[in-house]
Amino acid sequence: MQPRELLNFLSLMEPMKSRTRHSWTSDGTHETVAAHSWRLALLSMLTAPELPDVDMDKVLKMCVLHDIGEAVTGDIPSFEKTEGHERTETQAILDLLNRLEEPLKGEWTTLFAEMEAKETPEAKAYKALDKLEAVIQHNEAELSTWLPLEYELQRTYGTEEAETFPYLKSLRRVALEDTDRKTAAAGR
Repeated sequence: MQPRELLNFLSLMEPMKSRTRHSWTSDGTHETVAAHSWRLALLSMLTAPELPDVDMDKVLKMCVLHDIGEAVTGDIPSFEKTEGHERTETQAILDLLNRLEEPLKGEWTTLFAEMEAKETPEAKAYKALDKLEAVIQHNEAELSTWLPLEYELQRTYGTEEAETFPYLKSLRRVALEDTDRKTAAAGR
């Protein structure tokens, strides 16, 4: 990739640093898409030793790239996202990827298709980690930032995805314990 093209693509990704998500951080600020992606990538690196049969280098790439469409569309919480939102975000991703030269364009397009299909161990691990990171972040935020529906969502979100991997299932269980402790302390 030529330096100018690299900088142009990087500029397209820059909004991820300021686009906020539904989630809040422990200090009371809105989490950004980039912050979520960064901590998701860190989570994948931390869990790599526990998932020896999964290509965690590929999972790491998935974690870093998974929300690039949100540089264009912004974040829509999973509980509000419609098929129309999904199509718009997918088109934004494809438009972004079409700006890349080969072989990156082909590699990343293939990676996104794998992520969407959710059939490989890597795609399943990435998706489980993505949902786990959101649960962990909600546990760290003040309860005053939670919507009423999130009290139940915190107990179920990502549980099915984590089931495939014993370690992630255990991690999800511990996150649930944190949710229960947090809500019980607040009388919820």
